[in-house]
Amino acid sequence: MDRGVVLFDLDGVLVDSRGPITRCINRALAAHGVPERDPADLYQYIGPPLLSAFAELLGEPVSSPAVLGCAATYREHYAEASLTETAVTPGIADALAALVAEGRRLGVATSKPRPFAEPLLEVLGMREHFAVVAGPELDATGEDKTTTVGAALRALGADRGAMVGDRSFDMVAARAHGLRAVGVGWGIGSRAELEAAGAQQIVASPDELPAAVSR
Repeated sequence: MDRGVVLFDLDGVLVDSRGPITRCINRALAAHGVPERDPADLYQYIGPPLLSAFAELLGEPVSSPAVLGCAATYREHYAEASLTETAVTPGIADALAALVAEGRRLGVATSKPRPFAEPLLEVLGMREHFAVVAGPELDATGEDKTTTVGAALRALGADRGAMVGDRSFDMVAARAHGLRAVGVGWGIGSRAELEAAGAQQIVASPDELPAAVSR
């Protein structure tokens, strides 16, 4: 019986990317004459589209030269830093292998540009688990998570399953597409954020995922 696909967010779920992302945001801000922020204050910008994050940080429209310039500088630094400074979430590889062994088809739906997501998954040895990696192209302007999840489902030819994420955007996207919304307790978003956005279950560790996405 087809129990549906399982989609995963990348940052905060499959990997811990807080270090390289916050360092690269600060490098971009500094390069454009903007004061750097405390890394912990930048965690909230991990998950939303990059242009939206810089727009909020700068108080400028997403299409402004300042926002576009910061995004370009960020991507220049992050292209290298992501491949050398990102850590795999402990236990997630075993959870993915268990789901694949059950015959589940897996995909990634991330707000990270796909040209960054694909190489990162390859370097970390996880790409082979996923039939599809969906994410905005580098020239996309503000693609939201609901759109990205829809693209992943279309690529998989699926309309049922589960979405695993760590932010409100993931839960909202899951519910919008009729997927089971599963939050994780090790990411950026709080339990309150996930519950308010419609999480149907929140798992504390990766080994709980196979059961959680099957309910």
